[in-house]
Amino acid sequence: MFRLTGLLMVAAMVLAACGGGGIAPPPLGPDGRPIARVYEVRNMNPAEVQFRMLDAVNSYRQAGNRPPVQLNAQLNAAAATHSRDMSVQNRPWHFGSDGSSPVDRVRRAGYPGTLRGEAISETYESELETLAAWMADPLTRNVIMDRNARDMGFAWFQERGGKIWWTLTLGG
Repeated sequence: MFRLTGLLMVAAMVLAACGGGGIAPPPLGPDGRPIARVYEVRNMNPAEVQFRMLDAVNSYRQAGNRPPVQLNAQLNAAAATHSRDMSVQNRPWHFGSDGSSPVDRVRRAGYPGTLRGEAISETYESELETLAAWMADPLTRNVIMDRNARDMGFAWFQERGGKIWWTLTLGG
């Protein structure tokens, strides 16, 4: 009897230790669903975010037997200009408020190569969640996986309310 009681106590302690480890459940909204947390990218080191995206893009490219791309300062500048401009226009699209196209922006930034494509997004998600969404769409996936791309620009603009405007530009 003593042995059985001891085993039950040990089993109860083991089960209690498995009870969540002190991790609180996410707060719930009035609809009973978890409240979305704002991804704060505005205070992060831009180079760290850009290199994290570069590594992720190159992982996809390597898996698809594509050559790696490298970050390019002119393409980063063109992407940053467009991210801010999309916020001003309050719409995700490839044309600037002055009517400029992606080709125009890349030229203005001084990029000597050829624009291979651009991926844009308006979201509250992280850069890696955004990349996953781009890879799930055949059109943006083709831009990211372009065999002739050699250079990449990546930038964002985050509004006060948390909305992020992402721009990824590829050149070759």
